[in-house]
Amino acid sequence: MSERLRAIVDQLGVRPGDRVLKIGCGHGVAASFVCERLEGGRLTAIDRSRKMIEAATRRNAAHVTAGKAEFLLADLEELELGDRRFDKILAVRVGLFHRDPDLANAYAERWLAPDGAVLTVFDTP
Repeated sequence: MSERLRAIVDQLGVRPGDRVLKIGCGHGVAASFVCERLEGGRLTAIDRSRKMIEAATRRNAAHVTAGKAEFLLADLEELELGDRRFDKILAVRVGLFHRDPDLANAYAERWLAPDGAVLTVFDTP
């Protein structure tokens, strides 16, 4: 599992100063891989499950303390991030991106910085 997520994060091409939005953070494994690449950048990760937010926060406690990461309990459809913009947006196995990719991308692209990139992956387990 970790090698699969590492390969996905590699594909995202995170640069040290990137602002990254991770939609559906799960246990926080991919978030850890993103944070390892950040120096001055920041990860914002969301999930609609309180249990997953708690697990991801625990896994990434050092990154949270260092100011590299934040984990927010939120539904994509109701997410409010003000005027924040992200250089990279990542969603792995987020059902909405599979069921209705146009709608999901419309939500995500609200926060995409100019020249930013969205990577969605819905592979089989």
